[in-house]
Amino acid sequence: MPYDLRPVRVLVVDDEALVRTALQQVLGSAGGVTVVGTCDGPDAVDAVRDLAPDLVLLDIDMPSVPGFDVLRTLRGLPRPPAVAMLTALDTADHVERALREGAAGFLLKTTDPRVFVEAVRLLAAGGVVCTPPGSAEALSRYAASAPVSPVPDGVETLDDLTARERDVLALIAAGLSNADIAAHLGMGVTTVKTHIGALKRKLAVGSRVALASVMHRSAAR
Repeated sequence: MPYDLRPVRVLVVDDEALVRTALQQVLGSAGGVTVVGTCDGPDAVDAVRDLAPDLVLLDIDMPSVPGFDVLRTLRGLPRPPAVAMLTALDTADHVERALREGAAGFLLKTTDPRVFVEAVRLLAAGGVVCTPPGSAEALSRYAASAPVSPVPDGVETLDDLTARERDVLALIAAGLSNADIAAHLGMGVTTVKTHIGALKRKLAVGSRVALASVMHRSAAR
C-alpha cells in the first residue's frame, strides 16, 4: 500500500507519561513515522499550532480535560490535523461518538504494536481506522443513522459535484486512503486533498467519515 515518502508527523496527547513514552518508542522505531511531540490534554491545542502534526493521537479519558472537548477544539482550527482517539476500553458508543465529532479513527492502546504503526500510517494517508472488535458495527450504525438535514442555502448536492469530485467521493466511501485514491485516479495526493476540501465545503460536512456517509445514504435511496 503506497504512502507519502515524507515521514508522518505525529503528536501524542495523553495524561499518563508512561503511555506517552511507550507510544513514542513504538512509533519512533518504525520507519516513516516521526513523533514531533507529546503532551497532556491542556497543552494539545498549542502543541498542534506549534508543531503542525499530520496526526494527533488523543486520549479520551484524561482527568485534566476530556478528550472529546480537545477533539472539538482541534476540529475547529483553520487547518485541523487528522485525529485518532485513544482508549484502553473497547466501547462501541465511544467509537460512534468519535466518528460523529470528526475523528478519523479510534485506536485501542492494547493494539499490537505492528498493527498500531500500520494504522497510524493509514490514518495519516487519509484513511479511517478503528481497531476495537465492535468497530464495524459502530461504523455501519453511524452511516445508517447520520441525520439527513435540510440542505442550507449555498450547499450543493451530489448532482452539483464535478465528475472528478464524484470519483473521489466514491473512493472515500469505499474506504481508500488519499494515497490509494491518487494512484487509482492518476493524480497527486495534494490534488486529492484539494478535492476532499472542496467536497467538505460543498456538502457542508466536517469529516471524511461524514463524506462517506453522504455517499452511502445517496446510494441507498
